[in-house]
Amino acid sequence: MRSDDVRSLLQSAVPTAVAGALAAVISGIVVGGKGAVGAVVATVVVMLFMGIGFLVLQRTAKSLPHLFQAMGLMLYTAQILLLFVFLAVFKNTTLFHPKAFAITLVATTLVWIGAQARAHMKAKILYVEPESMKGDKPGNSGPKP
Repeated sequence: MRSDDVRSLLQSAVPTAVAGALAAVISGIVVGGKGAVGAVVATVVVMLFMGIGFLVLQRTAKSLPHLFQAMGLMLYTAQILLLFVFLAVFKNTTLFHPKAFAITLVATTLVWIGAQARAHMKAKILYVEPESMKGDKPGNSGPKP
């Protein structure tokens, strides 16, 4: 993984972890221990889903750039389906407070997306790959005086 990919991943993961910790404290105060557990579980789920998705998209961009957009759409669809499966499995759980889980899940997802958008906007990404170092200067193909 390139260093700018790691930087972009960290710029998304750190604010999400901070938001999750804040949500766990607030849920713990408002709802109790089960609220804090729900917030922590939601934060871990978001960081795993989004982090793995980020890594898959970076690999796709390098190896199959022509499939990047389709892979992104398929990946986000798969993430939502996996989330529905996770919610169905833990539908009637007593391990954590479901409302604290849901609110934290939405909040941390929005924080991840916002932080990822900010990281992308601040990144200096080349639009054109520079030529290899041939040392040749391109000729002027314009009209001759």
